[in-house]
Amino acid sequence: MPQRTYTIKDSYFWKITVSLALASFFVFASMYAVQPLLPVFVDAFGVSVSTSSLSLSLTIIGLIVGLIVLGFLSDRSGRTIFIKFSLIGSVIPFFLIPLTHSFILLLFLRLLQGFALAGLPAASLAYLNEEIDKRSVGVATALYISSNALGGMVGRVLTGFITDHYSWETAFYFLAVAGLVILLAVFMLLPKSRFFEPSNLSFSRDIEAFLFHLKNPSLLLVFGLGIVLQFSFTGIWTYLPFHLQGEPFSLSLQAVSNMFFAYGLGVVGSPLAGWLAGNLGLRRIRIFGILTLAVGLFLTLSNSVVVIVIGLCVACLGFFTAHSLTAASVTEQATHHKGSASSLYLVAYYIGVALGSSALGPVWLHTGWKGLVLLTGILPVVYLIFVMVVQSRPRKTAE
Repeated sequence: MPQRTYTIKDSYFWKITVSLALASFFVFASMYAVQPLLPVFVDAFGVSVSTSSLSLSLTIIGLIVGLIVLGFLSDRSGRTIFIKFSLIGSVIPFFLIPLTHSFILLLFLRLLQGFALAGLPAASLAYLNEEIDKRSVGVATALYISSNALGGMVGRVLTGFITDHYSWETAFYFLAVAGLVILLAVFMLLPKSRFFEPSNLSFSRDIEAFLFHLKNPSLLLVFGLGIVLQFSFTGIWTYLPFHLQGEPFSLSLQAVSNMFFAYGLGVVGSPLAGWLAGNLGLRRIRIFGILTLAVGLFLTLSNSVVVIVIGLCVACLGFFTAHSLTAASVTEQATHHKGSASSLYLVAYYIGVALGSSALGPVWLHTGWKGLVLLTGILPVVYLIFVMVVQSRPRKTAE
């Protein structure tokens, strides 16, 4: 009797779903844990703001390389091994980083950690689609993606809270121990792959698939939008701690970290955007999301903390609306090799994270918060207008 995929009624469905949700939660908490700590690193290591931001952007660069390399290996060597590798590689640096007094070594360990983090996103969605029944995979995927947003939010808030009351080293040790517990749980719960079939394609064929998409103008516009959205969104959140800990606010690190609770709107925004797009059209709701993001960013120019918090919440709602629909449009625009098209969008998305983390350092240094907000708020709107102009040209020609 042939084996069947797991449904929501099977215990193994929940073992897979809980395992990947826990792994996702920790991986994304690890990725973004340093974001509220950047001013702390400036003081502790005597480095510049731009150098401090490398603790996030180098992690993302490692992640981008890992997505390509580990994604290729995952298609040939299996899924669960890379999910487990991702957790092991995420935990070990948290034990080592507090022992170093060199910021260069800290950056090197964060780079390696970023590479290891990629094992989970490189293998998890393929693993879910292979092992879980098509009627149930949507639930498992939704829980996995929600854990991404939840982990990123909790990682930021938790490290800020612990650092404010104890130290950043204590925060890292706490993450290490939490990761170790999650690692043991995943090792015990995660079932072996039953339907994995190794790919026989060469690495050059994978590269050909990537190049195929890079020749598609419509997809290039989508990839560009992914970069722009994340560039603006990450830029605001990266330099927010410096802004709010300075005059006239002088907020504590814990108070600044609590601002990251606004990410909770991402959990609501993504499914709501999908529902609205189904009823009102993807393009219309995506435009609404981009404009909402811009409005939220401009609200942070206020000298009122309450208005800034409202602005951050509005920006989160707008960003996750626009991002989720942009990601969904990738498979619609791609005519072939849809998997590699989604991977390219993920790479573009994280390029935006890396650029938003460090490339905006000179803007912050020379123009302060006002210049940073004006650039990050205007850029998505300008890019939106550019996309609309480009997409309207074939219509005019046809007419």
